[in-house]
Amino acid sequence: MTESIFGIHGMALELRSQRMGVLASNIANAATPGYKARDIDFAAALNARMAGADSTKAADSATLYRVPVMPSLDGNTVEMQTEQVAFSENAVGYSATLSFIRGRADTITRALKGE
Repeated sequence: MTESIFGIHGMALELRSQRMGVLASNIANAATPGYKARDIDFAAALNARMAGADSTKAADSATLYRVPVMPSLDGNTVEMQTEQVAFSENAVGYSATLSFIRGRADTITRALKGE
């Protein structure tokens, strides 16, 4: 039922949340030797989700390792500038999607109240 009410936005919010977790993990492990930075290809994950995969499988299938511009000597591939930009962009998308869902819920609530 939630898919018919919120459409693609409910799925997008789940995937953006999962991507935020992956990006936060990258940032948290910036000083861990040998850590390989990952990211979720949001468009691929959303397409998989719309094709019927659950959100975890969709995110897992679209998770890729980052190729660093300048690899570090300890094997860590986290580049803080890249991670911070990706995290910020994802946070803006998450906020916009959440605002849409809130607006939709408010509209439904007003309709039920007869306003």
